[in-house]
Amino acid sequence: MDCPERKGIKMIFRQLFHSESSTYTYLLGDEVTRETLLIDPVLEKTQETLELINQLGLTLVLAIDTHTHADHITGLGALREQTGCKTMMGRQSLADCLSTTFIDGDEIDIGDINLKVIYSPGHTDDSYSFYAPKHGMLFSGDTLLIRGTGRTDFQNGNAHAQYDSLYERLLTLPEDTTLYPGHDYKGWMSSTLKEEKQHNPRLQLADKKSYADFMMNLQLPNPKLMDIAVPANQSCGKIPDE
Repeated sequence: MDCPERKGIKMIFRQLFHSESSTYTYLLGDEVTRETLLIDPVLEKTQETLELINQLGLTLVLAIDTHTHADHITGLGALREQTGCKTMMGRQSLADCLSTTFIDGDEIDIGDINLKVIYSPGHTDDSYSFYAPKHGMLFSGDTLLIRGTGRTDFQNGNAHAQYDSLYERLLTLPEDTTLYPGHDYKGWMSSTLKEEKQHNPRLQLADKKSYADFMMNLQLPNPKLMDIAVPANQSCGKIPDE
């Protein structure tokens, strides 16, 4: 995959996919320092991901999760054990195994890569998104998806809070920002905020009440791994003893 470039600023970028949970993991690497970070790594893909990092001649320095996942087990702990990288999640997370946490307004810098931390609750109460202004990229976790939004009916989810996260935080970014979601179930890899404003059906609902009513009546089944994944992810991917 070509390195995203804006105003002459490049990065090494890979979008990785875990088919069982339809999860995207993102690798962002600095071309000069050869340092890299991962967003939302999946435990089952740990060795494959580390092999790719080695092939690209990169050094993993940071792994972060956008929120406490319910549909897969995070690779944070395994990556830290094998590489010594730092691990981070939002301060609202109940995970007890992190190197440190971030809050709204923080910035994460890896070489020339700058991520602005945006608290975007609604899907869960510990949900965050990351905006890379130099590259015009938004990593939205499960808050904003391509032609959809993340469900809000478990893990202290709140449709009203998600509406505010969408309209007061994410959709105020430049319209040409490229959207990279935490999941996609149709094979779509990216979009733009302009495209989502125009074509995402959940963004066409009239107001916050209409949005909340719609979200609270989706009647979706719980993720299959939820009872295992949530406690495991609160321990950075360590599965509790049965």
